[in-house]
Amino acid sequence: MSPPLRLHYLLAIFLAASATTANAHDEILKNWFNDPFIQVRSNVPDCPQPLGPLVNEEEARRESHWRTERGTTCWLAGQCSKPNSYLYDAPIAKSVATHFAAMPEFAQASSLWLTFQRRFVWVEGCSADPAIDAAALEAFVRAEPDVERVIVNVRAPGAAKAPYALAPPR
Repeated sequence: MSPPLRLHYLLAIFLAASATTANAHDEILKNWFNDPFIQVRSNVPDCPQPLGPLVNEEEARRESHWRTERGTTCWLAGQCSKPNSYLYDAPIAKSVATHFAAMPEFAQASSLWLTFQRRFVWVEGCSADPAIDAAALEAFVRAEPDVERVIVNVRAPGAAKAPYALAPPR
């Protein structure tokens, strides 16, 4: 292959790869699996919203097999009465939301979002109150029946960066 032809060939490959990358970044993010995602506190106005369960179509396709496998493992191991651990998420979300609405804990100086996936609950957001710590939030959410694990990622006062992936700007 002559040098000018090779250069054109490489340029064509580069442009095709760039177009593919640009399309992936421009792709719309969706909650493909309908995982519960709720905001339970909103008193820190500059708190960035977490990404939560939003993924692009390619990520959803990659996750679908894994989710099926992980969801049924609980039932096959005799640890769940429902045939898929994701079937617990909507009732857990409703119960946790009711618990937050009825209790004053964490209401004064926090903005919190919750994501529910296969009996796991992610608590993400901000707290302007140093008394609100991860252990207290974890205990509060874990008190709900059927919650298997609680993961807390909350930005502390003065922190420059959120400890969680951010939702795209609206």
